Amino acid sequence: MRKAVAILLLFSATTAYSAMHDPVAARHGVVASTSGIASQVGVDIMKKGGNAVDAAIATALAMAVTWPAAGNLGGGGFMLIRMADGTSEAIDYRERAPLAASRDMYLDANGKVIKGASTDGYKAIGVPGTVAGLMLVHKRHGKLKWSELVEPARKLAAEGFVVSPFLDGVFHDKETLKKLDPWPESRRIFLRDGHFYTMGERFKQPELAATLARIQTNPRDFYEGVTAKRIVSDMHAHGGLITMQDLREYKPVIRTPLRGSYRGHDFIVMPPPSSGGIAIIEMLRMLEKYDVASTGWQSARYLHLLTEVMRRAFADRAEFLGDPDFVKLPVNALTSNGFAEERRKTIDLTHASKSSEIRAGDPASFEGSDTTHFSVVDGDGNMVSNTYTLNDWFGAGVTAKDTGILLNDEMDDFTSQPGVPNVYQLIQSEKNAIAPKKRPLSSMVPLIMLQDGKPWLAVGAAGGPRIISTVLEIVLAEVDFHVSIQEAVDAGRIHHQWMPDTIFWEPNGTNPDSRAALEAMGHKFAEKPFEHISDANAVMIDPKTGLRYGGADPRRSGVAVGW
Repeated sequence: MRKAVAILLLFSATTAYSAMHDPVAARHGVVASTSGIASQVGVDIMKKGGNAVDAAIATALAMAVTWPAAGNLGGGGFMLIRMADGTSEAIDYRERAPLAASRDMYLDANGKVIKGASTDGYKAIGVPGTVAGLMLVHKRHGKLKWSELVEPARKLAAEGFVVSPFLDGVFHDKETLKKLDPWPESRRIFLRDGHFYTMGERFKQPELAATLARIQTNPRDFYEGVTAKRIVSDMHAHGGLITMQDLREYKPVIRTPLRGSYRGHDFIVMPPPSSGGIAIIEMLRMLEKYDVASTGWQSARYLHLLTEVMRRAFADRAEFLGDPDFVKLPVNALTSNGFAEERRKTIDLTHASKSSEIRAGDPASFEGSDTTHFSVVDGDGNMVSNTYTLNDWFGAGVTAKDTGILLNDEMDDFTSQPGVPNVYQLIQSEKNAIAPKKRPLSSMVPLIMLQDGKPWLAVGAAGGPRIISTVLEIVLAEVDFHVSIQEAVDAGRIHHQWMPDTIFWEPNGTNPDSRAALEAMGHKFAEKPFEHISDANAVMIDPKTGLRYGGADPRRSGVAVGW
């Protein structure tokens, strides 16, 4: 009887998050980001004649001021661009390991991982790439002057902005205190030495304003000038590894996007060192063999399918992926139909797999913390999907003295020791081991999807490995279930990453009946739900009306602005 009830429950759908508000609709352009102020900056740039790339640059710089937990000058990321003329490219401005970095730098004398060494303080910091990446995309695609794009951020830092209720909560959060309190410069600026900024107060950052003014005049100042010297001086004073040579030699990389399709929708997605693009293609190829729409959105049967394809894609991620400039990666095999089919054949539609019995596939025969995301579309149909990060919440917790720049803890994304989980509980292989100038493997996965050959959807997310599952769930919501972009962003989420063998869940990610059905199949749920699994922001174009829509994530008070 229990089994019969469980099977019946596979077909009962749970109610998704009901949309907190309708998507923003506009005729000319939309920016969706975690910061309403930054979204407005991007729209204002388009109103001045800038394109989506100009808006993305200005938005990114503004978020370095208004969203300090993840918006940044001291981190790095990926920008995916699809221009109206059909050309596309992926800009990799991921952080790199310093020249002085070494494979075992986070291990003690007994070969054990030193807790916190790769996540907190000066030795956790990779060479930042954000400024160099924004410079490169401006040179290649920008319409307005660089100084015009920096000015809104500089002004926000100098004159301040009003602290929102959400940012008030961030400043008072115990994790923020834990991260920033040990470092005097961070404690002074962001915690006001214990006199926390509160809702309605104006938050000014004069040191950051001065840094932005220098970058506004000469963007290479970050890598060769006064700003660079101040970063290096602070590094030297605290045992950090980054030198002037590290900064001077940093270069972003122009990469060719990976391409895939799902139910007639072509899409482009970020290639390695993002692991997310390969995982998305692999999972969608597996799912395309099923009638996903008939399962019922958020039903137990739907969530079972999601969990099983996630389990397999993350097992392959753990084994095969790293920086393509350092290790050979079986990209063609991992993204092939044949490989996905071999992986799909091991899925049982009525029982959960055990991760301990699911190993990475064999691609040989098929060869032929914290983060933030924003999406932009302009009136011409240019689209930008950008994910950038400090990695963990407020990065390494460190603010370089006299610069106002929070610095990343991106070195934790390397494999400190094969088989030992990182801060996100991810297992990774020797392919992602630390080496000088190497870029760590990332889960960031900006994606742009087309409909009938025309730009349709730009999406991405924050949340470490949970980015991958979130982007997958939003794509499925749009393609298979045809909900509004805001409903897709609002909907409750689940996540599975192979190891640990656990479904991570949000309170609205499943209902009690569906959960009972999944547990009867052998699935294991995390003991407690995530308050939110991830933070996604998306824009899209209605192919019938040409209207632009924006969906911003309410989990972090995201705002879409259009005109």
